[in-house]
Amino acid sequence: MIATAVCALGAAAVASSCFGNPIFEGCYADPQIRRYGDAWWVFPTTSIRPKRQFSFDAFSSKDMKTWTKHPKILTTKDVKWAKGAMWAPYAHEMGGKYYLFFSANDAHPVDLKGGDLTPQPEAKLHGYGGIGVAVADKPEGPYRDLIGKPLIDQFWNRAQPIDQYVFKYKGEWYMVYGGWGRCNLVKLAKDFKSLVPFEDGSMWRDMTPKGYVEGSVMFERKGKWYFMYSCGNWTRDNYCVNYSVSDSPFGPFNFKGKVLGVQRPLATGAGHHSVICVPGTDEWHICYHRRPIPSEGKDHRVVCIDRMEFDANGDIKPIVMTK
Repeated sequence: MIATAVCALGAAAVASSCFGNPIFEGCYADPQIRRYGDAWWVFPTTSIRPKRQFSFDAFSSKDMKTWTKHPKILTTKDVKWAKGAMWAPYAHEMGGKYYLFFSANDAHPVDLKGGDLTPQPEAKLHGYGGIGVAVADKPEGPYRDLIGKPLIDQFWNRAQPIDQYVFKYKGEWYMVYGGWGRCNLVKLAKDFKSLVPFEDGSMWRDMTPKGYVEGSVMFERKGKWYFMYSCGNWTRDNYCVNYSVSDSPFGPFNFKGKVLGVQRPLATGAGHHSVICVPGTDEWHICYHRRPIPSEGKDHRVVCIDRMEFDANGDIKPIVMTK
């Protein structure tokens, strides 16, 4: 039974965490949590210098307490155009296949400051890159590049193509993504191999909410759509999570405020998260990275899970970090 397997997540878990944070060892960030079968899976970024970010690891658990590491489920050897800076994996199952969306190369256009947003021709760090997608037969991989090129390599709306989040609405697949303070919405083909235009012929829509920096998350609860995202500077204490609410994933969204930020003396720099609901319940959890105090440097980030609760109006209560 799920409620038992997840260490009896109920009233007793409201005031404290039963997971033990950080949930596994090592410097990781940008975690995405998934439920596949009877196991929980976390897909994070390896928190090291971008030029050394050549692969992704994954972690699985039956109880959210003991985690098994699955190393190098996707590497730059499997993605010819990816040279490093492999960030922000997003996992999804569809039709018995397992998909991993990811960002690579910390892509930059020809001349961002000068307004030339043409993608650079050479695949390299700070050159050509974007959002890719890989596929596997099992959650732990091995994954292979699905289309042999980025799914998104453009800088529409001056949004860097990173930090993607995929969701389904009325039978159609969508992706919110973006960095550099801009966020876009695009529509995915049903096989995840390409983008398809909206009804008006446009390829993207501006979704940038108040204070947006990166790390989009979009989910539905009780008929309301929640748009969560990271704000501030990822290397500083002001990194945090804000959110907005709407009746539709297309908006308009009503800004609600900050729900997760610095909480001394435990940690700072909390953000770039994902959320999950225990199947068959209204019990929600947030999986995020934070910087322990004392910090050992900008790449000292660890993955944690805490309760995410809603008040009677459906607003997210301030999230309390736990050990």
